[in-house]
Amino acid sequence: MRRIFKALVFLAILGLIGLAGFAYLGLGNMAPERHEVSVPVTLDVD
Repeated sequence: MRRIFKALVFLAILGLIGLAGFAYLGLGNMAPERHEVSVPVTLDVD
């Protein structure tokens, strides 16, 4: 049981390191594309 727990902790730490590396090294460009959106709006004021 202890061996399984150690393996799970090791895999969790390895996953967190991989996720941080993926985020900080720019391997996945997850920045949103920016573009201007203009939509006409009609207001019904009585």
